[in-house]
Amino acid sequence: MFVRVQVHPRFCFMGHVFGQHVEGGVSVISIVMHQLNEDIRDKELRLIGSGGEQLGIMSADEALRIADEKGMDLVKISPQATPPVCKLMDYGKFRFEQGKREKEARKNQHVVEIKEIRMSPGIDIGDFNVKLKNAQKFLTDGNRVKVSVRFRGREMAHTDIGKKLLDKFAEQCAEIANVDKGAKLEGRNMSMFLSPKK
Repeated sequence: MFVRVQVHPRFCFMGHVFGQHVEGGVSVISIVMHQLNEDIRDKELRLIGSGGEQLGIMSADEALRIADEKGMDLVKISPQATPPVCKLMDYGKFRFEQGKREKEARKNQHVVEIKEIRMSPGIDIGDFNVKLKNAQKFLTDGNRVKVSVRFRGREMAHTDIGKKLLDKFAEQCAEIANVDKGAKLEGRNMSMFLSPKK
């Protein structure tokens, strides 16, 4: 879970909130804060310029004076260091570009889902073709497909029919998919996994 924290660039902090899943479905929230400008009260700090150049070790007041002269923000980027490291940057621009990068990453992100197709050993050709068409669409969209055959009662004596059915299914999808995991019987279900060819 990622929660965006909106803050005023001159007087607040940069906050990232991370959720960690633990047993029982509880989320533990931890906040990592980076101090800005007047909130930085360290006796000494190491200052880095906006271009990454080292400006030396100085007091927080001196670093803030330099930031004001350059019309930039003073951001503590490494509080654990000795002395802590601060950087001069245009915080508003930094947040804007970070937001743009996050938006772009979300836009380009494709979540691969596993879609399931279920059949019975006695499926007729019409239903088989409908299921096949659906699987081909899922694969074309970039998703993995789990194809299952469910055996009921006496059908368990004829698992070879299910195996032939799955092999035929894989054959029909061969142009657009690879068989990730071949047909395997688990309990009353025989399944295989198909993934789209890249």
